[in-house]
Amino acid sequence: MAPSEDQPDEPSRESTAAAASLHARQRRKIAQLEEKLEVLEAGRATKERQSNYYMAQGRAIRRVISLFDNVEDLVTENDRRYDLNDDEETTCSPCAGLCSQDRLQVGYVALTHTLPWFHKKGTDMDYDEFVHMMKMLRQGADSARGDDTSKLKTLVSEWINREFKPDQPIDPDDKHSRGFNNDVCGGLLCPAEFDWNNPVVKAGIRNRSEGYIVTDMSFPTFLYDKYTANPDDLEEGLFKGKILLQVCYKAVFTSPSSAKDIDGDGDGADVIRNNRSAKRSSAGVKVKKHVRFALSSVTSWRSVDGDFDYIQFWRTIVDFFEKPPG
Repeated sequence: MAPSEDQPDEPSRESTAAAASLHARQRRKIAQLEEKLEVLEAGRATKERQSNYYMAQGRAIRRVISLFDNVEDLVTENDRRYDLNDDEETTCSPCAGLCSQDRLQVGYVALTHTLPWFHKKGTDMDYDEFVHMMKMLRQGADSARGDDTSKLKTLVSEWINREFKPDQPIDPDDKHSRGFNNDVCGGLLCPAEFDWNNPVVKAGIRNRSEGYIVTDMSFPTFLYDKYTANPDDLEEGLFKGKILLQVCYKAVFTSPSSAKDIDGDGDGADVIRNNRSAKRSSAGVKVKKHVRFALSSVTSWRSVDGDFDYIQFWRTIVDFFEKPPG
């Protein structure tokens, strides 16, 4: 029977099969793309969790491992020593404190003790993952240092206003009113061997006159118990200043609220004992640097403030604990 002229032609088997095949292919492609998207999203979430973990772990680096050295430099120095033969090992003068290579190696040992997973994970992962991990650790380390600096900027000003009651209170948000131009801050920053109450000394330091240049080679008065040093024994009362131990140390290593209890417990001897026995714990050293910066008039962080080198100041204190005098 011939088809009617008004009845549309039925699709052939080939065209029906082709249409069905096209729809099936499209559904399969959509499903495959959705699976890939799920994998990408899961991978992105995993990488984000990893990054957050590394950044959180990195916050310990500037606090208890090394205040200024990069993690990459610590790893490079350890690799260099591993590749050396025993007779090629570099040694430093025993009376010169820690040389830069020794300092980096001690830092690497502290790194592996503080982050026990670091060595194995760094060995097992590929290079790109290792680079990413190092970047996140560095970001976490620098972020912690920035947070602590900002935290102490306010706490130190509040504590000085409460403890010393200056005629013109220090503005927590303005560092221009601090430094040697401020009588209270200047007295705390003054080298221990000088008498800040002497007008000649005060004018000499403010004018940077010869013989009164303040450098990192002198310990500031704020490091001492009752902010007074014994000129015949500059180790007496050292690292027992109230602002150092009962305010800033608590703010960094316990909580800002505990730092507001200026009476506190202990005289700081435990901190000194811990530093001497812990070999390379830069916790207390870090706080000393931050206190000095908080008292200064410098508005943003830099490693050199006039004639005062913060990095060398940090190293001098580390050497004091690592290789104590006498």
